[in-house]
Amino acid sequence: MARPVVIGIAGGTASGKTMVARRIYETLGSDRVAIIKQDSYYCDLAHLEPAQRARQNFDHPDAFDIPLLRHHLEELIAGRGIDEPTYDFTQHMRAPETRRQPPAAVIVIEGILILAEPTLRELMDIKVYVDTDSDVRLVRRIRRDVEERGRTVQSVLRQYEQSVRPMHLQFVEPSKRYADVIVPEGGHNAVAIDLLRTKIAAVLMEAWIEIEGPASAGPAPGS
Repeated sequence: MARPVVIGIAGGTASGKTMVARRIYETLGSDRVAIIKQDSYYCDLAHLEPAQRARQNFDHPDAFDIPLLRHHLEELIAGRGIDEPTYDFTQHMRAPETRRQPPAAVIVIEGILILAEPTLRELMDIKVYVDTDSDVRLVRRIRRDVEERGRTVQSVLRQYEQSVRPMHLQFVEPSKRYADVIVPEGGHNAVAIDLLRTKIAAVLMEAWIEIEGPASAGPAPGS
């Protein structure tokens, strides 16, 4: 089996990273793609009181369990399955359930800060940054956190002003320089998605030829 192709998809909060990952998943098929979310790897804050948990900066690199995330990526690359953690955003703590993730030909890791982490970047074959206007991202963030995470509009705006925006400017936006592909407007950009699909197919083909040898591409001339 060839080494899996690892694709990192970064970008600001609510930029459309998940939709880009879903487009890849739909194109290549569920049996070939594993999607790993950085949000699943928030550090467990169960040891803190609920009020203390809510005051944490969830947009700083230190909010994530990067060693565990890297270990799980290495396991998938080696062809071994993992038990991906799940996170309870309403309680700000890791849930007891895990999600079994079998190995796959393509591993997609998506999250706001994955390109800001050198130890994660070095495992990636294709690095993508989803670039979406800040006002669009804020509206999406409010809608998501209110509808899916039980937040109030006031709490979402307060967090955005205190940590989301400052951390975006300090860590997320600068990580764009590491991207191989920049996708404006996320999964709604059909042209960029098509180009990304072509790139993924080319990398997969290179990996297959490398593992099988040049002869696998077809008979030699004159044979």
